[in-house]
Amino acid sequence: MKDYPSIDATVRGGTHYVFGKYDGSSLRSEWSPKRGFWKHGKRNGLLDDSNPHLLRGPDLFREKYEEDLSRIFRDARWRKVVVFYEFWGPQSFAGLHEEGDAHTVTLFDVAADNRGILPPNEFVRLLRGVDHAVLLHHGSVGDVIEPVRAGTLPGMPFEGVVCKSAELASPGLPRMFKVKNQAWYARLRERCRGDDKLYERLA
Repeated sequence: MKDYPSIDATVRGGTHYVFGKYDGSSLRSEWSPKRGFWKHGKRNGLLDDSNPHLLRGPDLFREKYEEDLSRIFRDARWRKVVVFYEFWGPQSFAGLHEEGDAHTVTLFDVAADNRGILPPNEFVRLLRGVDHAVLLHHGSVGDVIEPVRAGTLPGMPFEGVVCKSAELASPGLPRMFKVKNQAWYARLRERCRGDDKLYERLA
């Protein structure tokens, strides 16, 4: 099953789609016309019992998305699709989750057949009417970087945003970078209590 690429924080110019970045755990599920969404994984590796919170993710995903996405994928005549989504709740932070929280899932990317991850313009067009990571801005990112860092961009999740270009960084991979709220970094630093290695891993 296709892994999701690492996204760096190097700001780049040009036209981008700016999506909200939800603070939780990245999950992925594989779809086929015959089996539906049948294989499920974490960012790296398949789901297992090491984090029982995440085992709820696929059921939440199927309940929310399976009917609409199966119809879209069949209409496109795709044979294999991997979807990427965030498992998160109001109390989730830096991949840590609270028992009893109102968890949900939010779709943020789709990789279809051998095409790789869909460019953001195609993603938005394909998924019109289907809930996905909120699109906050389309155009030059120059005016949104500082509001994101200050946590004042209207509608943004607390963590920040991911900026995606219709131009490809490599075949099947749109050019992307992330920008985070400085208050999120401050909260992470406090949570890590001086453990620099943990901070770097979670940041």
